[in-house]
Amino acid sequence: MTALRKQVGQLLIAGLEGPELTALEKSWLKLIQPGGVILFRRNIEEAPQTYRLLAEASSLTSAPLFRCVDLEGGLVDRLRDLICPMPSLAAVAASGNNALYLKHGKLIGREARALGFNVVLAPVHDLALPESHAVMRTRTAFADPEQVSGYADAFLKGLESSHVLGCGKHFPGLGGGSLDSHHTTPVISRSMDQLWELDMLPYRKLKSRLPIVMISHASYPASGDRKPASISTHWITQILKKRIGYRGLVLSDDMEMGGILTHATIEEAAVQAVAAGTHLIEVCKDPSLLLRAYEALLAEAERCAAFTKTIQAACRKILRAKRAIDAALYKPPPQLHIERLRREVAAFRAQCPEPEVRSEV
Repeated sequence: MTALRKQVGQLLIAGLEGPELTALEKSWLKLIQPGGVILFRRNIEEAPQTYRLLAEASSLTSAPLFRCVDLEGGLVDRLRDLICPMPSLAAVAASGNNALYLKHGKLIGREARALGFNVVLAPVHDLALPESHAVMRTRTAFADPEQVSGYADAFLKGLESSHVLGCGKHFPGLGGGSLDSHHTTPVISRSMDQLWELDMLPYRKLKSRLPIVMISHASYPASGDRKPASISTHWITQILKKRIGYRGLVLSDDMEMGGILTHATIEEAAVQAVAAGTHLIEVCKDPSLLLRAYEALLAEAERCAAFTKTIQAACRKILRAKRAIDAALYKPPPQLHIERLRREVAAFRAQCPEPEVRSEV
């Protein structure tokens, strides 16, 4: 029973409330033993404080943590106030310079690693199509999937130079969606041929390069399955794993988003996502939802032997991935290192001016 509880915990990526662990958080970190934590701007005030927060969370779990952060640059940049605003994908892509694509990944990787993170939830693989422009804005840049693949490949190499894992998102693609999955479920009406030949091309080309793929909460009726992709066996197992041949980790988008909770309870969504082939589930803010997801997975594993095997297989894959990276925290970065990074990012920003300025996602 204890072993099963720890195995279930490994499947969860948990958000935290603020810049320091609360007594409640310390309790559920010890109880659940999550596979990872994810920080947002509410958690990040100063470099030493961020490092201490990650180190304390890590000290409460028996297995190393995935220490995750969203760092795309531009609209999604959790370190913009701590170090310096990082250029967006669109700003860097406008250069057409592969060396700058690589530098984008390197600088983001160095920022992340300096503060103690080992997973960056980027790069975005979505196509820059007219339907999604109002939602995605500068988070996308290319309508041509070959260009998306080229940028993503260089960006991932940059992350790897800092021993940081990247994550391609949002499979099978949000380019054809006009709604924001933070609030509701986008229904994307692209044909299966369009999705396969265009939206999924970056995943097909980079299937052996991507350590993690994040699944979207959008619905794709042309597939014959109207459920959000994040709980769909068709998309996760049949298409991503079997047809494309992807062998890395599969991560859900945040399970607190309206795109999934309008379709299912957190309990149903967690169980369905894992049954569909997901390895890691994000619950980014509410500890009550995290605990409900954990208990639902545990109850289903206790009820169903086949589901227990699914949990165990996912746990083994997660632990293998952790062994393959340097999971240890480096020493806290000296202020001089942060200042040097700040200057380098500012200089890079001058090379890649933003096409527009909008509020953060």
